[in-house]
Amino acid sequence: MLNGINSRVTCVSRYSCRMERVNDKGAVETIVTKFLLKTCRLCRQPSVQAVRAANWCAVFTSEYRQDDVVVASIPRLTGSVAEFYIEPMLPHVGDVDIMFYVNHQLAIPRGHPPPSQLPAEFSDYVEVAEIIDSHLPGYVYLNSRYLLNKCTDRGCYRVTANVHRESYFSSPTVKILERHGPANTRPVSLMEKSRSILPIDTVHCVRCLAWPPQAADWPTRHRTYGWPDSATVDRVVRNGCDVVHVAHRQCREDEWLSEYQWRLSFSRAEIVLLNSWIPEQQIVYHLLRVFMKSEQLTGDNAGSDKLSNYHIKTLMLWACELKPKSWWTGDVNLVRTCLLLLHTLADWLTKARCPHYFINKCNLFDNSLALEVIENRLRSISRERLSSWFVNTYIRQSVQNCPQSVLVLFNNISELTDTTLDDAVSAVVQWRMNTLKTDVWIAYFEAEWVIASAMLKFPLSVQFCICFISELSKLDASLSDYFIAVAFLHIAHRVARGCRVERFIETLSSVRDFLVSTNYNEPTQSMLNDVVTLAHNYQRPAMSSTQCSVGKLVELLQRSAVELLTKFRQLEARDFGSVITIVTTDFEALYAYKHGDYPRCLQLSTQNVHTLLYADNIPVVLIFPELIQLLDDDIVSLIALTLIVDPNGRNEHANVVITQLTLSLYLMTQCQLKLRHSVTSLAQTLDCIEVAERRYHKHICFTLNHLTLKLIERKLVTYMTT
Repeated sequence: MLNGINSRVTCVSRYSCRMERVNDKGAVETIVTKFLLKTCRLCRQPSVQAVRAANWCAVFTSEYRQDDVVVASIPRLTGSVAEFYIEPMLPHVGDVDIMFYVNHQLAIPRGHPPPSQLPAEFSDYVEVAEIIDSHLPGYVYLNSRYLLNKCTDRGCYRVTANVHRESYFSSPTVKILERHGPANTRPVSLMEKSRSILPIDTVHCVRCLAWPPQAADWPTRHRTYGWPDSATVDRVVRNGCDVVHVAHRQCREDEWLSEYQWRLSFSRAEIVLLNSWIPEQQIVYHLLRVFMKSEQLTGDNAGSDKLSNYHIKTLMLWACELKPKSWWTGDVNLVRTCLLLLHTLADWLTKARCPHYFINKCNLFDNSLALEVIENRLRSISRERLSSWFVNTYIRQSVQNCPQSVLVLFNNISELTDTTLDDAVSAVVQWRMNTLKTDVWIAYFEAEWVIASAMLKFPLSVQFCICFISELSKLDASLSDYFIAVAFLHIAHRVARGCRVERFIETLSSVRDFLVSTNYNEPTQSMLNDVVTLAHNYQRPAMSSTQCSVGKLVELLQRSAVELLTKFRQLEARDFGSVITIVTTDFEALYAYKHGDYPRCLQLSTQNVHTLLYADNIPVVLIFPELIQLLDDDIVSLIALTLIVDPNGRNEHANVVITQLTLSLYLMTQCQLKLRHSVTSLAQTLDCIEVAERRYHKHICFTLNHLTLKLIERKLVTYMTT
């Protein structure tokens, strides 16, 4: 988390003298609390990092054949991206954590009867292993016991073969760059391929659908203050757990144990529990992680003098269960709350016991940790020192991206008084509130870019589509509709160029079934069903020989895509119209132009030009390969030339985007020329182009946008002078 923060901040003790002018300790703590509560967004809307994480999760879906059986990897987002719903100013996501299991392996508690029903993602052939306790609580072995075969007639599973009792699941073979516990950090080349700025940690696991008996007491233990409530407990238990391959620190030198020892993972439970926390609890958890990291008390590769983030998570889980809600919300003082929890952690270190939240008699401290050293450092933290750290380190780092007018208020932090510190924080809070819609809009554009890029780079498999749609739906259903629209255009583009329809029928049918099973919005379900029906009709012998059937399918895919994209534009205009001027008919105009309806295209484009020409902020349109099919030869040739000059240009925004205004001017010009408009009308369009070049010169850095304006300007001048 927060890679590099240690190199940017100075030890808080060196700042102690700077707090002398802020005399009232309570006032400072109140101001710090105000800053944290009012700048931490409740991230119920998409963020750039969440969008990229959704992309990565889909990328890690894969299918391959093993002994004539189709094996699929099923990924799931974990870690900070999945656990936090807050978005503090200081980045709280340092990497993207993905757990994945293969659908031909399953773990069950020892003594459980063979399952007859499994979730749909599991293969027709599944190897089942029993979870066997080791001598260390929470660490287990996976003893392979039997094979399950899915009966084609009844859809249930039955045992078809027993496995030798001495057969154990061993370490999975995964290409890695670095290893952090059970996590594998993926190679940089793959990260660059998916345009992520964060490292990706993947963890191979074996799925266990049942709640493990090692944690049998957790669901029923007495909870004085009602957290977690019974509904949350039931949900946690229904999700079961996973088993990850990692040996206990004491066993890693043993060849057999390091190969065959696994650990129970409660990541699924933790995601549910952390998302049930109130905002104050999530903020405190974030603050403790940042403080411990900046003080070098935690680290990715925890040494003898460092704890791990899991110790902090465990501390918070126990605190949320053992403290009443009023302890967190009554007279909120986040500095004091953090200090009390740090001292609680020191008490645990004194007793050399960090009790596992789920498993009884499991101590997360072992004799490899320098407990006394860490304890002494935690006990030395006072209210004054922690307040100083918040002001001089946390807040200073948080405001680095603020405009200069706000940043200047913190330049002389050593001179701040209670009043001036409060004024500076108030300015940050106001700026943070004012930029909310702009930041969310940026996340939406990032989603458009990520989806278009993914279509270009990765196969449109069933698992890829379902995973991407599922993850995007958690952010905003409109983003899932956008994905489906681009997928429609992708398939239309491929089919029109001779690719067989059969390649996409399974994907289309499976996505349709998935939408039905998840009660996805009815219009999109209906649209996808029409596409699937027509695609199946194409397979019939009487239809397959006719070119017109291909044309009908391509046209239906294009029309359906444009409907979804227009709906997406309408939602964007509704939600972000106050910060950016968005026209909603650009895709509709493109479709009209493609189908020769030049009067309709001209009408829409002219309206769009008038709306955008003098707007303060306008959006851009991604000219991805799937969209090129709606354009004509002139602009397609222009795009091709840019790629010939720079083959890697498709990976840069500047080479694949034009503004909505430029697109509208292009369509307007083309339609006027085809409809043989008067020179007077063309001269007016030429004036609009000059205004666009003058007003939006900042977009000149967009190569394709600049070249498109020059192209239509030249076409108009040539036409008018001949």
